[in-house]
Amino acid sequence: MFVGVHERQLDDKGRLALPSAFRSLLDDACYLVYGDDRCVDVFSRTDFERMAATVIEQVRTGEMTKARQRALAHSASLVTLDKQGRVTIDEKLRTYARLEPGSRVVVSGNLDRAEVWCEDLYERVAATGRGEMAGGQE
Repeated sequence: MFVGVHERQLDDKGRLALPSAFRSLLDDACYLVYGDDRCVDVFSRTDFERMAATVIEQVRTGEMTKARQRALAHSASLVTLDKQGRVTIDEKLRTYARLEPGSRVVVSGNLDRAEVWCEDLYERVAATGRGEMAGGQE
């Protein structure tokens, strides 16, 4: 399970060192893809394939649009972790998630995936979730 919150920094080439606790869940490669609320989702190969099968079924049953399926498929990239546990986040994903080379980012667990956030967006989304858990009293 991907849990916890880790502060990191993108290097000037758009590379990100994933937390060591997450690396063991990813083996040597993972999928990076557009996530909800403008984050980058990080999936293991197995979990990405499972999620993709669910998306295909949701399109067949009308629960999801083909446009959303296409956006998801077009954004996905299979990346290899280097010896330091870094992945390169390509420009389209960085632009979508508002991640700038050299900037501080937040890598958070979301049970079946990790999420990479710009700090400002992460704080807003995290505050909303805490408020919901606190009965609207954040």
